[in-house]
Amino acid sequence: MDENSTLSPAHPDATASSSAPVPSVPPALAPFAGVWRGEGEGAYPTIDDFAYTEEIEFAPSGKPFLAYRSRTREAGTGRPLHSESGYLRLVSEDEAELLVAQPTGFTEIHRGQIREGIIELSMVALSASPDAKPVHSIRRQLSVRGGDLTYDLWMAHDLTPLTHHLHGHLRRD
Repeated sequence: MDENSTLSPAHPDATASSSAPVPSVPPALAPFAGVWRGEGEGAYPTIDDFAYTEEIEFAPSGKPFLAYRSRTREAGTGRPLHSESGYLRLVSEDEAELLVAQPTGFTEIHRGQIREGIIELSMVALSASPDAKPVHSIRRQLSVRGGDLTYDLWMAHDLTPLTHHLHGHLRRD
């Protein structure tokens, strides 16, 4: 890379010592911005309970949204489990939309009010490729308290109604 190149903060080669300006973040989304690392646990009636580690990044973009990326690994072995990416965008002063794409063949759109660092997201749309598993509904909640990000995810799959599936607790890097 030449010396006149610049990297966005979301770029993996960007460093804290970079002289590039940090894009502004809408105040309602600012508590979510950053890189978060931690653990989670999953349970569902059709599978064995499991534990995982996770890294989530909400990266500033210079626009009224944060780029979103999540990567999970099996606790203990480090084997890759799940990944998803998308955007957390502000649609009004206190309402956000989470757009998510998963390599398992799903796209999701959720909306919710931002209240005191909590976003209760309701599903607006769920689309699946013809070969994706039969997921019928997903609900998400995100919460930031100080340096902690927690989330919960509920899923309706095949014949199982909407059921709590994942809980994660991460800390800001």
